[in-house]
Amino acid sequence: MPDIPQPPQDADARRAVAPVICYPVDTLPAVDLGLMARSRASATSVSRVMVPPRDGRAFRVPAGGFFRITCPEGPQVGDLNLFSAADPTERFYSGKTRALHGTHLGVGDRMWSSFPYLRPMATLVEDTLGWYGVDAFGGRVHDVIGTRCDPYTHWVLSDGDQYHHCCHSNLTRALSDEGVTGAEALVHDVLNVFMCTGFTQDTGQYFMKASPVRTGDYLEFFAEIDLIGVLSACPGGDCGAEHSSDVAACHPLQVDVYETPAEALAGWAPPVVNGYDRTHGR
Repeated sequence: MPDIPQPPQDADARRAVAPVICYPVDTLPAVDLGLMARSRASATSVSRVMVPPRDGRAFRVPAGGFFRITCPEGPQVGDLNLFSAADPTERFYSGKTRALHGTHLGVGDRMWSSFPYLRPMATLVEDTLGWYGVDAFGGRVHDVIGTRCDPYTHWVLSDGDQYHHCCHSNLTRALSDEGVTGAEALVHDVLNVFMCTGFTQDTGQYFMKASPVRTGDYLEFFAEIDLIGVLSACPGGDCGAEHSSDVAACHPLQVDVYETPAEALAGWAPPVVNGYDRTHGR
């Protein structure tokens, strides 16, 4: 272990400097939860997708519609990717979403798309785990921290084991089955649905703990643009012990899609792609 340098005389003063929020969100486009609630009241169910344990499935949502992710049988976390249905290279950008809204998402937060589009893709409108808050370990639910369990990291940590049902592989298969070419290169960092996570205070390591989700709990989103979603039912089950596992108790996830009549969306339009001119000073 390298020697830790002695602190300078002004060490306490340096640590006491107040933090500054990197991206104040006061000037972001306002989220009209009232309009979303009114339009949801007239929305009708158009499809249901069941995601089997340790597997993934795709679904599509029209702009102005809604999708609900439910735990139908038992505690289960999921890994969610979103893509523009018009151009799947426009995809969810977890890092920028984290920078704008924080490490874990709540009602009124948006899932933002990648550069050069950078616009809202979906808005979280209902969360039956909204009561959880922050626990004594610093854990919260629905994080945009973790990357997704994947077979490459599993291979490194397991001394060469080939495991094909990590969330990365589940999402890749689901997107490919939806007819999207080059699926693996498009799969990206996720929203960890229902997962309870944080960082340890002593080492700063990313941790997970058993999710508080129970049968019937759900998250619901308003689709800001036409979407392809892919969802993996993580092989870690409730992630209380391990992921990338054939031992953990796992359950399915359910996705319900709702379509909203045009008259209920009067005055609303999908967000336009980002207006930056892309010259980068040249």
